[in-house]
Amino acid sequence: MSRTMLPSRSAAGSGSIRKVTSTKNGKPYTYWQARYTVGYDPGSGKQIQHSVAGKTQREVRQKLNQMTYELDQGTYVAPNKMSLREWMDIWLRDYLNGVKPSTVFLYKQDVEKYILPRLGAVKLEVLDSVMIQRFYNELLHPNRTNVKPLAPKSVKCIHGVFHRALKKAVEVGYMRSNPTEACELPRLVKPEIKPLEEEQVALFLKEIKGHTHEYLYKVALFTGLRESEIHGLTWDCINFNTGTILVKQQLVKGREKGGQYHMTTPKNGKTRTITAAPTVMELLKAQKAKQVLMRIDAGQKWQETNLVFTNAEGGILSYRTTYDCFKRVATRLGFPDARFHDLRHTYAVASIKAGDDIKTVQENLGHATAAFTLDVYGHVTQQMKRDSANRMEAFISSVLC
Repeated sequence: MSRTMLPSRSAAGSGSIRKVTSTKNGKPYTYWQARYTVGYDPGSGKQIQHSVAGKTQREVRQKLNQMTYELDQGTYVAPNKMSLREWMDIWLRDYLNGVKPSTVFLYKQDVEKYILPRLGAVKLEVLDSVMIQRFYNELLHPNRTNVKPLAPKSVKCIHGVFHRALKKAVEVGYMRSNPTEACELPRLVKPEIKPLEEEQVALFLKEIKGHTHEYLYKVALFTGLRESEIHGLTWDCINFNTGTILVKQQLVKGREKGGQYHMTTPKNGKTRTITAAPTVMELLKAQKAKQVLMRIDAGQKWQETNLVFTNAEGGILSYRTTYDCFKRVATRLGFPDARFHDLRHTYAVASIKAGDDIKTVQENLGHATAAFTLDVYGHVTQQMKRDSANRMEAFISSVLC
């Protein structure tokens, strides 16, 4: 390919603009190019120059003026030839050191399964909001019949990963702005929470009497602890003198194939202390006595893990075991759609109806903010307001008679 630089008369203030004629595959074509200085090499003292190109002199002049303005304002970011794939590799490797391994695994899945196959070859300097919006839209409404559409929540999660990665690219100077910020996300329809009704709770408690996991289910129901927090609860976190439970960890299983169980911090990264009802402390005392008998039965097979709830030999009690047992009980009682997590919802609703303030409920549940708690359980408070209004109406009617 040959190239000829033809000097041209530049408009005032346009800088060093040239018309370039090149030959490619035996055919000539012409474009405009401008060069500008961004600084000086500290070693040689020579100018560091970059260039912009376009189809017309006017287009190139506008680009040059923009670059000059950014240089004067100190906001200039040099064009980056790095591909999105190259940056994502760097981000996943070097910028997630403080993120939980289970979360990193999910990030990598979204990047490798969705983002890179579609946009990995795109250069950072040309990646824009329109490309990313089209990518999100096609995840929701695939063009190919053999591709399943993703749920809005899944697309929102992919967006969260994408946004975080490109935000860091902006911070390190690889991009001028984050193109994901201008994207429109699908509307999420919050799934309706389904706490157990009082009649169902009574049936459930009666059914699990004497069950292998009776104390575990009751502690979950009466404290609102997450399933992972129940499984990660250790005896050093139980203070029988003060009647409190310290929630400092959760037991999780690696999401990769063959992943192992390990302890990690609670979901929002913060420890919390729950002042439990006296009944809960009695249940924990009963579990401690039960564990003594389990240790005797297991003999030399017993593993000392310090866990409150264990398998028959003192080892880790798997989620699958407690979940499947719960589902079998719920099915026998006539509510097969109930989930273990609904015990947590049941505790929260009961607390609010009992008059606990939202801040207390938030702290007991381990939510990041009271606003989140209100968002999840707002319908409960609305019903309480309606009930209050109805009681007032009854009072008004009685005094007006």
